[in-house]
Amino acid sequence: MQKLLAYPLSVLYLIFFGLTLLVFHPIQMVCHIVFGYNAHRMSVALLNFCLMRCTHILGTTYSFNYPHDIPTDRPTILVLNHQSMHDIPPIIWFMRKLHPKFVSKKELGHGIPSVSYNLRHGGSALIDRKDSKQALVEISKLGKYIEKHHRGAVIFPEGTRSRTGHPKPFKTTGLKLLMKNSPSALIIPISINTSWRMLKYGKFPNGIGNRITFDVHEPIPVEGNLDELIAKTEAIIISGITSF
Repeated sequence: MQKLLAYPLSVLYLIFFGLTLLVFHPIQMVCHIVFGYNAHRMSVALLNFCLMRCTHILGTTYSFNYPHDIPTDRPTILVLNHQSMHDIPPIIWFMRKLHPKFVSKKELGHGIPSVSYNLRHGGSALIDRKDSKQALVEISKLGKYIEKHHRGAVIFPEGTRSRTGHPKPFKTTGLKLLMKNSPSALIIPISINTSWRMLKYGKFPNGIGNRITFDVHEPIPVEGNLDELIAKTEAIIISGITSF
């Protein structure tokens, strides 16, 4: 019965989702070209707020637990498990004061209204997963960028999303590069739960009636042995994942 109801709700959701991307694309362009970085950043934050609201059509609600004071006068590296594309709008909206920039596959940099424009012009790193040299160069650039401007980098070290909520082993190279190129950064581990259920039937229809939770753990300075720091970060994130 729930899956049957999911079909019409998913159609309605996709209509509003698509319209939101189309409406915000020219808004982003004007903000970026005419008014500059801060206006563009705010337009992207508002876009993702609206994308979250679109999911209310599916009965989706969000809980973002953010108990720690995270300074904005130093770079941050947000490290998360990855369960679906629905992981991204809450991070951009709720962590907007950290100016989050993403490590993303280059394919997303073209063809998607609003999303592709932001990835190309908002400071994110677009990597070719088939070209390791290019990927390492772009991630290094992002590390230097956040170090210089005191902004946030977002990375999903699993590489691809978990379809069942079970976390995949971390791929450490990209995260280590960010740390090396931003030595004054704080690591912000974040555990995501139940986002995978939005895609439990596949790409269509969407899952309905889900509560997606984000638990922001205590910041960790980049210092000491990086391999040990990554292992500690991974353990913290996994400890907060319960939605299998």
